[in-house]
Order: sequence, then C-alpha cells, then structure tokens
Amino acid sequence: MHARLPLLSSLLLAWLPAAATTPAPDNVRIYRCVGSNGALALQDSPCRTGRQQVLEMQRPHDPPPRLAPVPVTAVPSPSAPVPAREIRIVTVQPPQPMYECITSEGARYTSDAAEGNPRWVPVWGYGYPVPPRGPGPHLGHSPRPPGPRPPSGDPPTHRPSLVAPVGSTLVRDTCHALPPQEVCARLKDRRWELIRRYNSALQSEREQLVREQRGIDARLEQDCGGA
Repeated sequence: MHARLPLLSSLLLAWLPAAATTPAPDNVRIYRCVGSNGALALQDSPCRTGRQQVLEMQRPHDPPPRLAPVPVTAVPSPSAPVPAREIRIVTVQPPQPMYECITSEGARYTSDAAEGNPRWVPVWGYGYPVPPRGPGPHLGHSPRPPGPRPPSGDPPTHRPSLVAPVGSTLVRDTCHALPPQEVCARLKDRRWELIRRYNSALQSEREQLVREQRGIDARLEQDCGGA
C-alpha cells in the first residue's frame, strides 16, 4: 500500500493544471484550448473546459538602445597646391573704318580718314601787266589810262589783262562712314581691280600693286573674316 504512494503522487503532479506552475521570468505561457465542438482558441489563462495545451514562448524584448555615434575627427590632410588659374586677355580690335568722300565736282573716292583728301587750291584773279619804268619821277603806281572804269569783276577793255593766282584756299570734301558690309565689298572690288591691272602694268607699277594688294588682304583677313 505504501509502495503505491509515490506512483500516485507523480501521476497527480502530471495532471495538475498548468496554472499551478509559474513560467520563467523571460518566458510567456500561452494556452491552446480545444473545445468540445473542436473550436480552437489561444489565450493567456488556463482553459475552463475541454482540452488545453500549454506553450512556453520567449518574451519579446525591446532592442538595446543605440549608441550615439562617436564623432570622428577628420585628420587634416596636407592640402594639395592649388594650380594657378590661367587668365587670358583677348583684345578685339574694331574693324578699320572706311569713308566715301564726294568732291565739289561730284567725283567720289574712298578714304581711310574722315577728313578725306583736304588740299590747297589756288585762287585766281585778274591782273594787269605793269609797263617797265623809265627815267624820271615815279609815284609808285602807274596812272589809270583815261576812259570809263570797267564794271567790277569784268576784265578791263582798255588794255590787255591776264589771269593769275592771287592766293590759295583749303578745300575739304564731304565724307561719310561706310557700314562694315560695304567696306568689305569695296575692298574685294579693289583687290579684283588690282589683279586685272597687274598683267598689263609695268614692272615698277607691279611692285606698287603687290604692296597695295597685301594691305587689302590683311584688312580682309582681320575685318572681314578672311573673305
């Protein structure tokens, strides 16, 4: 009789409700209950009726706090020498102007200066021949011969007269600047004219034509894009 007591005690402990034991602190106990009608339920308390199954699950824990990033002190590296910037200064020369000038007679010509071709021209007037002086007193001038005085500006009729220069005056022509497109066209026309004249020119004249053509070619290259 007494030998059966330990066996009964072990059976009772196996059939005791699961609530009698306490889960480990880090675990969670889940009860799986199966009702008489076969319904399945999961709960955190022991089943009242039907069959139950006790599941031990590990309690979830919050992740450990993240450590604040340690600021990394950048180690200064030896600075590389900064290459010197190349500065280029480009000077654009404006096109050389050309002017068209008109003389008082209506003739046209081109000039590189706004003044054109100023020139001194003689001023002509009427004069009278002075007879040679003979011996005797002189008053410093010959007396006017008798007769009516001719009208002003008309040559005298009582004795021969001549036209002689009495001075000079500076003549300036009217000039105006040509647009750049017209300047290039005039240079091309002049260059073509020099080429035509070269074949029939004398040797001394050819050298002058070649020098003028080189100057025109330089202006075409600089002001007209090498046209």
